[in-house]
Amino acid sequence: MKATVDRDGCIECGLCASICPEVFRMGDDGPAEAYVDEVPESAEQTAVEAQEGCPVSVITVE
Repeated sequence: MKATVDRDGCIECGLCASICPEVFRMGDDGPAEAYVDEVPESAEQTAVEAQEGCPVSVITVE
């Protein structure tokens, strides 16, 4: 399972990083980023929750 963030559309709310810090973090330049190559099995559910909770729908988990 992989996660990506369309950083151009990110509004920097930090919700994804607070829901699933194992996969998402706020980048040094502002927008959020997925910082792992593969979503750990233990974080798959919270990664999907972060995707579903994103207010601007810029997260993809597949």
